[in-house]
Amino acid sequence: METIGHKTVKVNGISMHVAEKGEGPVVLLLHGFPELWYTWRHQILALSSLGYRAVAPDLRGYGDSEAPPSPASYTSLSIVGDLVALLDALVGPGEQAFVVGHDWGAIIAWYLSLYRPDRVRALINLSVPFTPRNPARKPIDTFRAVYGDNYYICRFQ
Repeated sequence: METIGHKTVKVNGISMHVAEKGEGPVVLLLHGFPELWYTWRHQILALSSLGYRAVAPDLRGYGDSEAPPSPASYTSLSIVGDLVALLDALVGPGEQAFVVGHDWGAIIAWYLSLYRPDRVRALINLSVPFTPRNPARKPIDTFRAVYGDNYYICRFQ
């Protein structure tokens, strides 16, 4: 793991911590909640050994990435904007990446694919199917109704 590089990149008005290793096509690894880049440490090593450039950021508000204080700074548009700016900074404007998301990262990966399909070469998501937003239903109320108060997302509220 000592061979995984770390840096901070200015993206979309924040500083974002990134762990990366390898050369070749980019695989963007998006962590879940409450996780960090570290979730992907084994995959970073494996992918880099296969000729890929594995990139795992700490998403906005997590780990060593900046955490703006306003809840309005955490919209799907803001977070997708972070990732597009990260791709611009690392591989250049217009370049695509393989995108892999887990949990919260999968939700963000779905939005990245919907908002900016031009930047996604392929999408792999773990543990979260695509669920379109329903403006008539609040997500936390839905989680509570389906899974109860002890569901981890409800507990953290």
